[in-house]
Amino acid sequence: MKLRVPFILEFALEKPVAVFGAGVSGRAVQALLEKVGAEGRLYDEVSGPEFGEAQCAEHSLVVFSPGFVTDHRWLVLARERGLWCMGELDFSALFWRGLMEARSVRHELVAVTGTNGKTTLTEFLTHALRENGECAHAAGNIGKPLAQLVVESAAGKDERPQIVICEVSSFQAESLQHFRADSLLWTNFAEDHLDRHGSLEQYFGAKARLLAAVPADSVFIGACVARAARQFEQAVPPYATMRCESPFFSEQLKGTFCEGPPQQDNFRLALSWWWRSDRSPELLYQAAQSFSVGPHRLSPVATVSGVSYWNDSKATNFHAVEQALAYFARAQTPVYLILGGRAKGGDLAGFVGRIAARVRHAFLIGETAPLLAPLCAAQGLSYESCDSLEEAVWAASRAAPPASAILLSPGFASFDSFRNYQERGEAFEAAVRALAANPHQVPHFSI
Repeated sequence: MKLRVPFILEFALEKPVAVFGAGVSGRAVQALLEKVGAEGRLYDEVSGPEFGEAQCAEHSLVVFSPGFVTDHRWLVLARERGLWCMGELDFSALFWRGLMEARSVRHELVAVTGTNGKTTLTEFLTHALRENGECAHAAGNIGKPLAQLVVESAAGKDERPQIVICEVSSFQAESLQHFRADSLLWTNFAEDHLDRHGSLEQYFGAKARLLAAVPADSVFIGACVARAARQFEQAVPPYATMRCESPFFSEQLKGTFCEGPPQQDNFRLALSWWWRSDRSPELLYQAAQSFSVGPHRLSPVATVSGVSYWNDSKATNFHAVEQALAYFARAQTPVYLILGGRAKGGDLAGFVGRIAARVRHAFLIGETAPLLAPLCAAQGLSYESCDSLEEAVWAASRAAPPASAILLSPGFASFDSFRNYQERGEAFEAAVRALAANPHQVPHFSI
């Protein structure tokens, strides 16, 4: 199908479009521009070229990747010179809407956000819809950029109704103007990304921009989101709140990823939306039976000498660590925690105070190790600072007795030592495999 340029963009595309960021989303935007016969020029701080005063006259429109903060010097300069700036998600949503309307078929775009759980919820809903025989895609902050999905859908011949489950991060939401969705599922809200947003209120406000992008009767939020909304005097539909903190039990969820918290709350949000969209609840329960949570999310790796090793590298904020520790507390399993990475802001002392009683010993890694050490000491939490993740695994193996758990749930970003949380999780699993192969041959690390 021929992909048409939305009317609102016609004038802006007469000049080459400046695309900020040569990563996945930037390259997807460039491919979308090529699809409609427009030109895109990539600018990247690492690979170049630079964007400066001379380049402003060459463009009318800037499309930027989520990694660019709204006050980035390139964006500030572009706005001062009268260029129109929009995020990749905004730009792509305009094309997606036009593409689906041209097909004259029912289509849906469901936005999913939250501090934690949004990736799992996005993946689960996509899986459930496909199991239901529907044409569903995961996009946005997960899977593929919406720009890429637009290009692929335009080239495809599938005339079935299209459903996009679009994970939206706060980095994407904070600049939204044109993005529209049919529904919003907001899992939870907790301290995160304060290095970018500055305060909890600003972080909440970034995500809350999504409330204006969906119909008021199609908002589904967790109870902690509603509490934060009241705290920051943000209006949300009162009937949108899911009572996710009350007991919820179903025999049909036994043995599934959502048998207990926190994924149980994700299921309840999914069920509310599923029911509201006139789909059979039974089909969602069936999909839960066949769904597997993605890697690096509180998953067992191995048991060595009676000690279980768990990879929760995706836990890049305090709330995620606390949820992981709650899982082991319910089973009364002692936890030896590998903690640390690159800070993202937030109350470190408060965080350590909340987890101290649930951790037998902490093994501190990364840039935050020197910051965490005195806080652990102040809380009476025994700890050991380690120079690498591998060293932390072996140190934990020496300390942990049988029937305990060694948990990688870092609580911080991975960028001080790894490219991403996936690489960090893979390094942890490699260290555990090496330990399992030689459980009595503990290497010496110079401290």
